[in-house]
Amino acid sequence: MVGVKSIIDEYQSLNLHDVIDYDKFNQFSIVHHSSSIEGSTLTENETRLLLEEGVTPKGKPLEHSLMVKDHYDALLFVLDAARKKTPVTVNFIQSINARVMRHTGGVYNTVFGEIDASKGIFRKGNVSAGGSYFVNFEKVERYTSGLVDKLDKDFSSVSTIEEQLLLSFIAHFDLVSIHPFYNGNGRTSRLLMNYIQCYFDLPLAIVYQEDKVDYYDALQQARKQEDISIFTAFMTEQYKKFLLNEMQQFRKDIGTEPSKKNKRIDGKGFSMFF
Repeated sequence: MVGVKSIIDEYQSLNLHDVIDYDKFNQFSIVHHSSSIEGSTLTENETRLLLEEGVTPKGKPLEHSLMVKDHYDALLFVLDAARKKTPVTVNFIQSINARVMRHTGGVYNTVFGEIDASKGIFRKGNVSAGGSYFVNFEKVERYTSGLVDKLDKDFSSVSTIEEQLLLSFIAHFDLVSIHPFYNGNGRTSRLLMNYIQCYFDLPLAIVYQEDKVDYYDALQQARKQEDISIFTAFMTEQYKKFLLNEMQQFRKDIGTEPSKKNKRIDGKGFSMFF
């Protein structure tokens, strides 16, 4: 976490939220990268056009557009909950997943009957992904409840920016490692991370699609070596990357002229992604 607080302080001092549509385009960026990690083929501009104007890209699977729209709705849900200081509960986590999978969740046939993955229901079978095997389905509810209890205690004990940010990364890691759902675990875990960041008024983290391989490797190595610092170090670098890129683009396009702070750049809105 060395140096991250000074970068956050510098980022916040620029008052980027005063730039028209900055927060919206930042949210579009989060959705684009997170959905791309999970297989969406929409480009950054296609994501923006879909979410801002309802334009579905030609020649792309409809499922990918639905994935993006659901992710955006889920992001707005968690940010609203964070601003209202809604507590994290098992039902809240299930509600995030239900929104993520609203239009793309399938139905799984199990010995317990049909499980509709669009409802945020915990999985009733064992799963693996990328060579990793996750906890037995019989332990999912207990482990998720344990995570919620731990977060409840940690929310009241963290005091510094570094501790708050670390908490968001650890919650991300813990939930995706439990893998409580049939699908949408990565997106749900990253949204839980964003919820915690918004709760503490921190900039929202992006996991970049181009760093997908390193992201998965950090998750796998942290589990394999039982050393979560491998993952938190990766996420810290992702966080710095986002903040530094945004500040660099802001200074390049707007500089220090106050009269330009409330103008859109080239009619597209301020963001390095669009």
